[in-house]
Amino acid sequence: MASSKEYLEYVLDLLRDVPDVTCKKMMGEYMLYSEGVLFGGVYDDRFLLKDVPAARDAFPQEQVPYEGAKPLLLVDSEDPARIAETIAAMVPQLPKPKKKR
Repeated sequence: MASSKEYLEYVLDLLRDVPDVTCKKMMGEYMLYSEGVLFGGVYDDRFLLKDVPAARDAFPQEQVPYEGAKPLLLVDSEDPARIAETIAAMVPQLPKPKKKR
């Protein structure tokens, strides 16, 4: 099941305090980036974050985004400040984007 544009808009509203948020559509789902760093996505109308210590401290509930994938962490908050604080702590723990040639 693909995620709806309405749910994506809801998530982007929750991310209003996160700097330089972008999203890319991939196979009906949406990858979420802050300052070019992939931090999570929207899968089947669920807002999920990559599993790094900063995210696990805030949102410990695991969800599998699709069959065969590694578990991600379910965002169970509607507090934009809490979400932004978590993502700010996550970004240094995530791999930086590779330079294009």
